[in-house]
Amino acid sequence: MNHVEIKGYGTSLPKQTVQFEGQTRYRISGEETQLRLAVAASEQALQKANCTINDVDCIVAASAVGIQPIPCTAALIHEQLAQGLDIPAMDINTTCTSFVTALDMVSYLIEAGRYQTVLIVASETGSLGLNPKQKESYELFSDGAAAMVISRTNEEKGVIYSLQRTWSEGAHATEIRGGLTNFHPKFYHESTKEEYMFDMQGPKILSLTIKKLPAMFQEFLASSALTLADIDQVIPHQASRAMPLLMKKLGIQLNQYTDLVDDYGNMVSVSIPFALCKAFDEGRVQSGDTVVLLGTAAGLTTNMLALKI
Repeated sequence: MNHVEIKGYGTSLPKQTVQFEGQTRYRISGEETQLRLAVAASEQALQKANCTINDVDCIVAASAVGIQPIPCTAALIHEQLAQGLDIPAMDINTTCTSFVTALDMVSYLIEAGRYQTVLIVASETGSLGLNPKQKESYELFSDGAAAMVISRTNEEKGVIYSLQRTWSEGAHATEIRGGLTNFHPKFYHESTKEEYMFDMQGPKILSLTIKKLPAMFQEFLASSALTLADIDQVIPHQASRAMPLLMKKLGIQLNQYTDLVDDYGNMVSVSIPFALCKAFDEGRVQSGDTVVLLGTAAGLTTNMLALKI
């Protein structure tokens, strides 16, 4: 076990909401930006942790889409929270599961003594890149941010086990092709603008996930020495309305996982940490519980992480 604890957490949502078939989605408007959401969530997390940025040894941005290509998003968050300090800042990106990957990597750095306290921030404004012609994704995604302060602890809590797999036969089922070196901005014009928008082949992703996920989950349980009965709550990525089907395939009961799709939609990398924050606030996850963070991401990448709270 990597001995870490969540000292504080915070979230931030845009003020504007839109409705699709009775489901709520959050979309930035006015002067709201991805950076402002990230900073607001971070400040709330620091306050709940009863610490200041001076107590933080590293800032990690765990977002699917950065604020700009260079510098890293964490450096821009650093500018707002820690300007004048020399705290290292870095990005960790596995798209929708970026927070899980970041928590896993950070737990090793903390366990090794490299850092004592790390701020992990996920922020997304995916609505800016949606294609209105793709109804499924256009009506699914929300904007928002979530942050957590992760610290070293001497108690028997922390990351029990983690597993990550990538099946690149799904690499082009979820993508934004334009904007960087693959499809340079100089090629942008009216006829190519959809190359710069989010493109998702939902049925292909679901089919590959259903094919691969059950065996991986059994490997995860065996390697972590956990049973389904040991897990108090599963916090899945809020990928789509197909979540109940996937959870059933894994043998996870309805009252054993968090489903926020109707009320918040898919917030990309923010979905998992935001859902965990909601579970804390609502008392569904408490000290001593064993929680599994689970999600799929573009790539196709899948993450599973068992955490003793």
